[in-house]
Amino acid sequence: MANEGSAESVDVDELLDRAGFDADRSILTRRQAEVLALRERDVRQADIADLLGTSRANVSSVESSARDNVEKARETVAFAEALSAPVRIEIAAGTDLYDVPDRVYDACDAAEVKVNHTAPDLMKLVSDEAGDAVRGREVVAPILVGITSTGSVRVRRSE
Repeated sequence: MANEGSAESVDVDELLDRAGFDADRSILTRRQAEVLALRERDVRQADIADLLGTSRANVSSVESSARDNVEKARETVAFAEALSAPVRIEIAAGTDLYDVPDRVYDACDAAEVKVNHTAPDLMKLVSDEAGDAVRGREVVAPILVGITSTGSVRVRRSE
């Protein structure tokens, strides 16, 4: 029996079927989905190239494009969720991160939306998701904090 990381041990069609891949509804091409599925199973790019009858450089390019597409899809979903979130709070540059939880809780109370984070957790989440828009305790670039109807928090830079 081949090991987990070998291309021969993976039936790519079955793997894509089990994962529910539908080329008509995905932003990934079938080849991108195949490469990602195999890479997620720790199959080396050289082995994937042999299996698919192409070069390792081509597999690397396909994988890079696929990962870029996945990131763009995530960003699109985050943008759509931020637009439709019933609670949206704009946090201006210069705001102390310690002031953010009270603003979020007040806005959620007014909208009757429950946020499932303690103040320290909320500050960490905002800081982590805002990236370089937060430095230490200071919001250095405007951000938008959105809370979905299920209480999920979404943070985006707001230019």
